[in-house]
Amino acid sequence: MEAIKIQTTSKNYEVFIGEGVRNEISTFLSNHFTNLTRILIITDETVGKIHLDKLVPLVSKWDPVIFTAPSGEKAKTFEVFYDALSIALESRLDRKSVILAFGGGAVGDLTGFVAASFMRGIPFIQIPTTILAHDSAVGGKVAINHPLGKNMIGVFHQPEAVFYDLELLNTLPEQEIRSGFAEVIKHALIYDVNFYEWLKSDIHHLDSLTSDQLFESLLKGIQIKNEFVSKDEKETGIRAYLNFGHTLGHAIESEMGYGNFTHGEAVMIGMIFALKLSKEVLGLSFETEGFVSWVQELGYQTEIPAHLSAERLLAKMKQDKKSAGGSVKFVLLEQVGKPKLQELTDGFLLNQIKNF
Repeated sequence: MEAIKIQTTSKNYEVFIGEGVRNEISTFLSNHFTNLTRILIITDETVGKIHLDKLVPLVSKWDPVIFTAPSGEKAKTFEVFYDALSIALESRLDRKSVILAFGGGAVGDLTGFVAASFMRGIPFIQIPTTILAHDSAVGGKVAINHPLGKNMIGVFHQPEAVFYDLELLNTLPEQEIRSGFAEVIKHALIYDVNFYEWLKSDIHHLDSLTSDQLFESLLKGIQIKNEFVSKDEKETGIRAYLNFGHTLGHAIESEMGYGNFTHGEAVMIGMIFALKLSKEVLGLSFETEGFVSWVQELGYQTEIPAHLSAERLLAKMKQDKKSAGGSVKFVLLEQVGKPKLQELTDGFLLNQIKNF
């Protein structure tokens, strides 16, 4: 087990990562909280069926309440958010209660927003069950979706801890592995050229990742995310660099319909687009063709779905949280490990999308 200390302005906490770390949760709860009253576990239909029996016995002495959300992005709606808050009220949670987020990124986002909203904020703990959640579970960004934009309704609310049990990843389908691993690649591109070169030389098939490869990839990814989060908790500066690939990626997700195209696979297309923009605008020296061939080998789609309108994608990008005054700002790379926020004109972007 490794423990990574996350240090932000509002809270310091640890990410515990390794096989079987869920078994430390009960001890943590007893030591960390005085007079813990109730526990609410928020999970989703898929994770609940596969893994809930691995968590509930560990916290049984607190007689946990279970709320099961729909799987995937369908968990991040106003209706599900309202239902989860209703369960918290009906179960008489109070400010001495704790909510456990047991699932992937969508469950973590929903749970954090519920915890931040209930009684103006109670503690929550992230217990991720996907590779993608190595990114979303760390840093305190919690939100739900709106039809006009992904993650547009939310707050910053840091967890008390993250328990990242790698044993829970063994049941992930290959599509979910791809979705999560895109964020690992993103972390390498924006921060560490040596990590990127290691990934590109060592990782060739995501369906046969060794436990050591997975552990090292996720550990490094979390450490890199901490570098940005610790310096800029509320995304007023460099934390925006973590959105590399997300401006177009979120637009694709929204246009495809949340849940119909995985987050990481949309972000991968967004990263390829951003790399090409980086070469065009900033003169990035990068072998884009080799990168595309590598990620295709890993099973990623590398082109914008043909039926999506360039004009509609641009409109969605203009609603991105980095945008201001209707201008689109993209995270680009001056070189691998050196990101830059760049404002781009509508006409230029439309032309680039149409010729992508």
